[in-house]
Amino acid sequence: MASKQLFTDSDIADEAVRATCDDASICKRFATSKGYWTDLYVQYFVRQVGERKAPEINRGYYGRVKGMNLLIDAFLKKTQCDCQVVNLGAGLDTTFWRLKVENIMPKKFFEVDFPMIVARKIHHIKTKPPLSKPLIETHSTDSLLLDCHSLDSDRYCIIGADLRDFPTLEEKLKKFQINPELPTLFLSECVLVYMTTEQSSKLVHWVADTFPTAMFINYEQVNMNDRFGEIMIENLQRRQCNLAGVDLCQSLDSQKERFLSAGWKSVNALDMMTVYSMLPQEDVARIERLEFLDEKELLQQLLQHYCICWAVKDKLNLGLSQIGF
Repeated sequence: MASKQLFTDSDIADEAVRATCDDASICKRFATSKGYWTDLYVQYFVRQVGERKAPEINRGYYGRVKGMNLLIDAFLKKTQCDCQVVNLGAGLDTTFWRLKVENIMPKKFFEVDFPMIVARKIHHIKTKPPLSKPLIETHSTDSLLLDCHSLDSDRYCIIGADLRDFPTLEEKLKKFQINPELPTLFLSECVLVYMTTEQSSKLVHWVADTFPTAMFINYEQVNMNDRFGEIMIENLQRRQCNLAGVDLCQSLDSQKERFLSAGWKSVNALDMMTVYSMLPQEDVARIERLEFLDEKELLQQLLQHYCICWAVKDKLNLGLSQIGF
């Protein structure tokens, strides 16, 4: 009798995608330990600093974190924090805690990820006072709504859901009182690329149709049709990571078209080499002194194969289309 297959190819692929959450957190932990930027909370999700990362990786993550933060903070400023944020595929991201420290919190901060990752994050929050205290301080009652795959407080909510299972995602966001009338910022970092083009388009369409005043910031691969891009794809495939949505990562134009065709009014995209050159140069000079970089060309190639794309709908005329670098 043939033995039953325990794990399907899609199970293995999903596990490989979940592993990228750890990769990102470990890289951020190392870069912050070297002084690239300050993150007071990543240590509570990743205990060990881990093995050394190459300087070009550290600079790449610096550009990613600083670029995303610049746009996030600009949105919060334009809306005067009278808004909500939804981080799709948030992993072990610490943005909520940074915003609390800097006193620029939105009305509510939502995170969505695979239930398995959410369960881990909730465990960290429950067992580590530096993570739980900011939630309790911003909550009006004695008890938080908590189970193994969701946690809900007045200002922070984490939801276990598969972004590809669209009806369930929508239902859970409604259950935890997402408000379509509030200006809403959606974040995704190397998330949409693991969904098929149809799946990610459906998600981007739903956001555009549901939230009249919104911004969507997507950090992702770009220029993937050259040899360097092919090598990146091959490396990920060796780890069972299938970039199901890579067709939309061919160029900055294809990245923008995803949003334009879904009804977003204003869309911009820059590769990370350009973003890196537009960050405050005094701080860039500081981090470039932290480690000697032998392979400047490799850093350039790396940064040219990632981008930030941001799309806007602005029914309330808050000036969201003015946000940029």
